[in-house]
Amino acid sequence: MEPSVLGLFVVAGLASLFMAWVIGAGSSGATPFAPAVGANAISTMRAAFVVGIFGFAGAVVQGANVSEAVGQGLIGGVSLPATGVIVVLFIGAGLMAIGIKTGYPIATAFTVTGAVVGVGLALGGTPVWPKYVQIGAVWVLTPFVGGGLAYGIASVLPRADVPERFSVPLLAGLVGAVLANVEFASLGPDGGAGTLIGLSQRTLHIDGLVGTVAVSVLVAVSIGILVSWDIRRDLSGGLRRVLLVLGSLVAFSAGGSQVGLAVGPLLPILDDVGSIPVVAVLVGGGFGILVGSWTGAPRMIKSLAQDYSSLGPRRSIAALVPSFLIAQVAVLLGVPVSFNEIVVSAIIGSGAAVGGGDAISSRKILVTVGAWGGSLVLALALGYTTTLVLPVV
Repeated sequence: MEPSVLGLFVVAGLASLFMAWVIGAGSSGATPFAPAVGANAISTMRAAFVVGIFGFAGAVVQGANVSEAVGQGLIGGVSLPATGVIVVLFIGAGLMAIGIKTGYPIATAFTVTGAVVGVGLALGGTPVWPKYVQIGAVWVLTPFVGGGLAYGIASVLPRADVPERFSVPLLAGLVGAVLANVEFASLGPDGGAGTLIGLSQRTLHIDGLVGTVAVSVLVAVSIGILVSWDIRRDLSGGLRRVLLVLGSLVAFSAGGSQVGLAVGPLLPILDDVGSIPVVAVLVGGGFGILVGSWTGAPRMIKSLAQDYSSLGPRRSIAALVPSFLIAQVAVLLGVPVSFNEIVVSAIIGSGAAVGGGDAISSRKILVTVGAWGGSLVLALALGYTTTLVLPVV
């Protein structure tokens, strides 16, 4: 290996680590627990600590799909060189850092995706339109699906004819069943990705769709009964514990999705420096997210918790359930998605269900949406023009 190649890879690796830190300090570290902090279920500093731990775990066991999509699925015909990777990561991290400094949630997925496409097109690559359509559909539908689900849930939870001892366990059981069916690294029969349901079926020697449904229902019912018992004996404490578990699951999902934005651009150049396993890169990215969550996330957590909606525990649960579901769909599809967009949309939906317009800062929403769209266009333009001006090899 030439020293110049190794040097560029080291610089790219440091840029990736910085990007991971920015993600942890921003979208991945702030959004999962913002509803819980807004509901006074956990302090800001403790939320940052917990989200870092779960974000690291999610990055390691669920980060491969989005990493491969970002690194190899956005541009056809070319592979980003080391200098191109450096350009992508510094553009993405720089725009995110501006968002953290100003307190507005810049969408990480938009900045990195735009930068990768911009650099790739400048290098002579071709657009991958089917992937763009898939990504665009997820981005466009997320506010409507997430906000709509949150609105519906928040409209039901406070109703006297739907007691929390029934409604909240039902939601918890649904989340548990989904979690049991998502893929994790090393749970498959050959050491690859697999689900907890699949592992249970192999252990119990149960095959087929009927077995999958039966085990999923058993998981959902078991979790529902446990949550119902907890809420019956302590309503406020039970709601708080459900909220914290949901926040942890969303943090886990955030790590699995967002780590790909930091380490995905590195994948095309791994072969140039020897056989570095992808899991090692995911661990490095997860570590960067963890440190970012611990050191930089409190500012963004406070901004999201206080500025978007005045949340209680029920509205916070209503915001986190669709956030978890949408995040896992994105991980499954390998779509880079913004956790700011997911959680902010859910917060807006849950706030509107109870408080109407008074519970939501309209100006903050408009500025945020503008920042999302503007960051995508700006990142693409910067990636394209920088690659044309600089010698990218």
